[in-house]
Amino acid sequence: MQSRENINFSWIVTLRWGAVLGQAVIILLVHYAGGIALPLGPIFAILALALVSNVACQGRLRRRTPISEATIDGVMLLDVLLLTALLYLTGGPFNPFSFLYLVNAALGAVVLRPARAWTLAAFSLSCFAVLFFDHHPLALGSAEHAHHGEDSMLVHLRGMWVAFGVTAGFIVYFIQRVTRALAARDAELTAARARRAREDRLASLATLAAGAAHELATPLSTIAVVARELERQLAVSGTPDTVEDARLIRSQVTRCRDILDQMSADAGGSTGEAAAAVSLASLIEDAVRGASTNDRIKIEVPENAKDHIVRVPVRALTRAIRSVVKNACEASPPDAPVTVAIASDDASIRIDIRDQGRGMTPEVLARADEPFFTTKADRESASGMGLGLFLTRAILEQLGGRLQLVSAPGTGTTVTLVLPSAVTPDHPRAVASTVQGPR
Repeated sequence: MQSRENINFSWIVTLRWGAVLGQAVIILLVHYAGGIALPLGPIFAILALALVSNVACQGRLRRRTPISEATIDGVMLLDVLLLTALLYLTGGPFNPFSFLYLVNAALGAVVLRPARAWTLAAFSLSCFAVLFFDHHPLALGSAEHAHHGEDSMLVHLRGMWVAFGVTAGFIVYFIQRVTRALAARDAELTAARARRAREDRLASLATLAAGAAHELATPLSTIAVVARELERQLAVSGTPDTVEDARLIRSQVTRCRDILDQMSADAGGSTGEAAAAVSLASLIEDAVRGASTNDRIKIEVPENAKDHIVRVPVRALTRAIRSVVKNACEASPPDAPVTVAIASDDASIRIDIRDQGRGMTPEVLARADEPFFTTKADRESASGMGLGLFLTRAILEQLGGRLQLVSAPGTGTTVTLVLPSAVTPDHPRAVASTVQGPR
């Protein structure tokens, strides 16, 4: 991500290319079409210096090294000196293009800190003032211009009109482009902070799950050993009911261990899994398997996507898709279908999971992927902890993807997972995957 100074400097370099070209065109027009003789040699020497300096600035940008504000300030001060030299040769303060001092002042106000901006403005004002004391007067090319003050003033006013248009155009164009670039950078920073916050939450959940597994491992092992001994003793002297109770204790201990393992995996243990090649159809089938107890899930895979091979961490992504599908099944009425639709082209794969539920209000939709936020009434079930979407988004973002949700009250919900491009032996082209997830 580019720094603010690098963005500003890149647009200043672009503006300088335009300024040099525009100055050259105007000078030639004034000299040859306007009938005003100008010292073209010294003028184009100054423009050449501007070109050389901008080539150096362009090279600095290509090195992708951080640009300091002092560098920007120095380039803008140089531009003031070059403009002053051009005005010195072309009439000084009587040149209508002295308006261009405003360009540097306006740009300085946008890209520099106040102290540097005021310094640049004061320097420009000083250079302009010097021209009142020393400059080369314009050599009018015709006797009519030389002897008729009204015509000379008309030429000057027309020049001021053109200069005002050029100045206004430069200022509006540059400020709008820089503002858009900085707004885009701020949006990237906001998204990056949000991703970092989610990653920190995921790391906290993983630590919590690992700590719980570690702390509970010893008491659960003790319970399992005692229950096994108790079962042996009751098999000799107890009743069938007590033996069954002892077996139930052992089975529940095993279940607790499985739950702890599941928590550890869901909270990030599987995100470090190595990528493996798998067909898209196989990935979807494995993810859907076990998500519902009936055949209500409808999978729509086009022919061009059935044999599509992707390289992904299979276990982590399968669990993420399954979590979304289970949410869709729980949100829909028992007899309503849940659709898993895949769309594929040369550049991307899109997987849409659509339910027939009540949908979500804008308030709920805004919080849907927050950890421990859920609208489910049964908070005792593992699926009611409010971690499904949060963990799914975290896994996708660790893979370079994103999660999207579209929902409104009464219209159901569509969840889309977007995966980054993946190069595979069977499919050398980039593959992106989009899937929308549950609540």
